[in-house]
Amino acid sequence: MTGLAIEVQGLRKSFGSAEVLRGIDLKVERGRVYAILGPNGAGKTTLVSILSTLLRPDAGSVRIFGLDAVRDAGAVRSRIGLTGQFAAVDEGMSGRDNLTLFGRLTGYSVREARKRADELLEAFGLTEAGKRPAGKYSGGMRRRLDIAAAMLVTPDLLFLDEPTTGLDPRSRSEVWDIVRALAARGTTVLLTTQYLEEADQLADRLAVIDGGTVIAEGTSGELKASVGSGTVSIRLASPEQRETAGRVLRQALNAEARLHSDPAALSVPAADPLLAANALTELARAGIATTQFSLGQPSLDEVFLALTGHHAEEAKGAEGI
Repeated sequence: MTGLAIEVQGLRKSFGSAEVLRGIDLKVERGRVYAILGPNGAGKTTLVSILSTLLRPDAGSVRIFGLDAVRDAGAVRSRIGLTGQFAAVDEGMSGRDNLTLFGRLTGYSVREARKRADELLEAFGLTEAGKRPAGKYSGGMRRRLDIAAAMLVTPDLLFLDEPTTGLDPRSRSEVWDIVRALAARGTTVLLTTQYLEEADQLADRLAVIDGGTVIAEGTSGELKASVGSGTVSIRLASPEQRETAGRVLRQALNAEARLHSDPAALSVPAADPLLAANALTELARAGIATTQFSLGQPSLDEVFLALTGHHAEEAKGAEGI
């Protein structure tokens, strides 16, 4: 497939005096996984709500497969699927009954809805669980059921708004496998996430949103290259020495150390491998033992820090919009 699935120009949206989107421009090619990355409150959910016709923009234009998302909202809805941040299932009903109900609302006959429900339960590994109330599902199973509901009529474009928030690593990996499979079958996927690893794993391209604007856009590799060609990553044997290690590295590499959520970990930009090797020598001279030392591309977290001034992890406590 060629062409654009999504084209956004000058998109603005305010709630009262709070301007949430401040002139968003965005282009998403068909058949791609595109990630919108940003902290809570950055405007990701508002953007998805407008793209999926649930909200009207204050200004700007939105086209989905060439259709105007405001004037041609009905036609747009026939081509998209949406999974929000929280599973929209009836916990008292079985998984199969949930899908059957959604199928009936979509327009299937009773027989067609039950057949489609069984097909999706099998495709998402929920055949046995489909007989049990959804309220007894694990977080990963509930999320799979929610995505299955969005796939009752296979959409050309699927919006996944924070699909793995609150899931354990195993459940998150299961959702990632589902996203990869959907993309392999030709569905365009727009994914919003706070998880940098998720964007790195899944997205063909990504945009970083902060303060209601797109502050960077490109492939993961392009964004990493934009903030430096190399980074020294270090894990210390003794977390108590991190402050001292930061000073040593700043002197050796002439750059500020970035502290990670792991109290024993830090990293410093370093384009020259010889300087990086010298930094390790200086740490040893200072009596600072390391358990890990590597030179590689910056992580997406370091990209996020360079672009926004804070780590993504520090931004997750903010209220989402």
